[in-house]
Amino acid sequence: MTTNKLLFLLLLLLCIPFPGESLPLNPGNNIGNLFGISDNEKILHRSKRGWMWNQFFLLEEYGGNDHQYVGKLHSNMDKGDGNVRYELTGDGAGTLFLIDEKSGDIHATKRLDREEKAMYILHAKVLDRTTLAELEPDTEFNIKIHDINDNEPRFAKDVFFASVPEMSEVGTSVVTITATDADDQTYGNSAKLVYSILQGQPYFSVDSENGTIKTALPGMDREVKEQYQVVIQAKDMAGQMGGLSGTTTVSITLTDVNDSPPRFANHSFRVTATESTEVGGAIGRIKADDPDIGRNAEMEYTIVGGHDTFNIITDQTTQEGVVIIKKRLDYETKRDYEFRVEVQNTYLDARFIHGLQFKDYATVKVTVEDVDEPPVFGRNPYIIEVHEDTAAGSFVGVVSARDPDAGNKPVNRGSYRRNTKDFDCK
Repeated sequence: MTTNKLLFLLLLLLCIPFPGESLPLNPGNNIGNLFGISDNEKILHRSKRGWMWNQFFLLEEYGGNDHQYVGKLHSNMDKGDGNVRYELTGDGAGTLFLIDEKSGDIHATKRLDREEKAMYILHAKVLDRTTLAELEPDTEFNIKIHDINDNEPRFAKDVFFASVPEMSEVGTSVVTITATDADDQTYGNSAKLVYSILQGQPYFSVDSENGTIKTALPGMDREVKEQYQVVIQAKDMAGQMGGLSGTTTVSITLTDVNDSPPRFANHSFRVTATESTEVGGAIGRIKADDPDIGRNAEMEYTIVGGHDTFNIITDQTTQEGVVIIKKRLDYETKRDYEFRVEVQNTYLDARFIHGLQFKDYATVKVTVEDVDEPPVFGRNPYIIEVHEDTAAGSFVGVVSARDPDAGNKPVNRGSYRRNTKDFDCK
């Protein structure tokens, strides 16, 4: 390509219209001739028509008092003697857009909002003012509304709710919160959003491009702090100064994981049981504490090594260990017992049991109390034989009983004698 042709293309690029300007509609300009480019080499030459339409650009939300200038239509059939008439039809012609039928100047009559309508399609004609004959055929052109940054980013809700497990690794995704901007996504930075965190550091961070909230601090413990309020900002104009912004609040809850084993606050318990307690009856309760919640706080108690007289079960409602009797107690035989109880969670989390004492132990001492038991006969039944003709008042036999209590209180011995009608015990 020759130097002249390169200069021609450069000048052509410099002639691309800005908002409010139109591309000269006369392809018969002399730029190519200035550089010795023949008509066959002019890249704008497409036909022998007298004009060429192009797209007009108009900024939205014009704030001036006068009508906003859009651009100028011109035909090389117009010699400037007033014999040419320009006509405009299509979207908003005669209302939103007015054309000076003599000069071809187009003006917008009111502020236009790109978010309502981004482009208007119109048609133009060039007529002979006297005969109304068409000097140029009906031709379509567009008026495109250029965006300005007149819409702030908006979040769908004022408050969002999210959760993440406690003790999550740094960088764990919590939730993605995005905003929308009604400005033009394809033009400039009016709808280019950048996310930042205004409140919630150093616990959380946000990805500036996609609005994904992530954990930023290791070892966040639900038992220490469960709720966090994070404020996220979305700012347009790629975050530059002067951009518009919107905010939302994200309420983040740390959900529980089984990172806390049960612990006895008191490692020694004393339980008292009466010797009359039925087998299977409960004689006392012990309790370990677990700051976790739900199934992570469920516990099971066991007697270390087992026991032939006692057992321990878990009350699923209160998570207490209930000591029960496996066989009858006897105050006179044994009054004191002692055994060791182990407690651990029912559902263990493999991430936290290594290097952590996930069991705890306590000693339970049981004291058996005496009850006042009735005397016990030496035999039952007693069989005594007596002759039928034995005289009344005669001695026939003896029965005896003992007190099984530890005091071994004396029990009166009874003797049977023949009575006039029956036997009598004295």
